[in-house]
Amino acid sequence: MPAGHPSRPALRDKTIEAWLPLARHLANRYTGRGEPTDDLVQTATIGLIKAVDRFDAGRGADFAGYAIPTILGEVKRHFRDRTWSIRVPRRLQELRLRITEANSTLTHTLGRPPLVADIATHLGITEEEVLEGLEGARAYNATSLSTPIGTDGHTELGDTLSDGANDYDNVDLRASLGPALARLDDREQKIVTLRFYGNLTQSQIAEQLGISQMHVSRLLTKALAKLRGQIDADAL
Repeated sequence: MPAGHPSRPALRDKTIEAWLPLARHLANRYTGRGEPTDDLVQTATIGLIKAVDRFDAGRGADFAGYAIPTILGEVKRHFRDRTWSIRVPRRLQELRLRITEANSTLTHTLGRPPLVADIATHLGITEEEVLEGLEGARAYNATSLSTPIGTDGHTELGDTLSDGANDYDNVDLRASLGPALARLDDREQKIVTLRFYGNLTQSQIAEQLGISQMHVSRLLTKALAKLRGQIDADAL
């Protein structure tokens, strides 16, 4: 139908309404991931409208085959661009998605949670890049400063933050920490990174590295002792 045909707007609206159930169905695939269902349906509907406006029947493809990837692409862009608590580079956002997909695939094929090395090999990237992607993923959800911590239930996360008045000693400590970490061997660096930057438990680290939790505990204790020794030596 020509673009200027008087019946075109009404037919366009009718087409969109007819395919709305498909948009809702696709949006429901992503419920339970932290986004309101109404927002997901609205995003999927935008994708449907784009599909209706851009579809070219002359190419021989059926409308559903064109509309489904268009709608899913719109929903995925919504998660990529609008749901992060802290804005991080798009490269890290996309890397997080690749790591998540790789983790799912490898868990199925290996029959166990994949190690960092498994994910790196699967994606053709370095282990450091995988760890960077995991670190960037922490920006997806923010934790409230009112979150209770500790065993007494009376201390909140915000209570642990410095007011900046007496934090000068920590500046030197942080400056010394980088060189001290660099003196650890590769496995010790990885364990410290996973524990204190990746927020993994010792059991989770053991699964990542393919060793026992007891071995992780010993290596972590040894690595922290090395760090303290290096920092104390540098302070002399």
